[in-house]
Amino acid sequence: PPVDLTAPVDPNAKPNVAKKPTPDRLNPSDMLRKAAKEPSYEIKVGKFPFSASGKTSAAGAKDGFVKLIFDAKYGELLGGHMIGANVTEMVAELVAVRKLETTGEELIKTVHPHPTMSEAIMEAAAAAYGEVIHL
Repeated sequence: PPVDLTAPVDPNAKPNVAKKPTPDRLNPSDMLRKAAKEPSYEIKVGKFPFSASGKTSAAGAKDGFVKLIFDAKYGELLGGHMIGANVTEMVAELVAVRKLETTGEELIKTVHPHPTMSEAIMEAAAAAYGEVIHL
């Protein structure tokens, strides 16, 4: 069947990207703000610095990080922050993870090619679950 291009966009899956100041910055989603204020959420937070990434080191772009926030009960990605060079090129992965209701554990098990900057997304998820290996 054809894709319904008139369907409304889920505001919780819409990234907020700020281009200034450089380096590229991804602002937290509205869902992240809500989760931070909502006492019923128990969360898992994982952060991975670009300084620990071989690709960012080779590219001379070691400043920045990926931080992901998951619902501890269901594993749903609630939101995240990405700060650093080329993060606007990686944001689509987080949008897809939210749209498809991928869990943090599934994200960890998703193969991310090496060396790439997108590995930091998988590593941040692994950090949230106590499974990070490259720190």
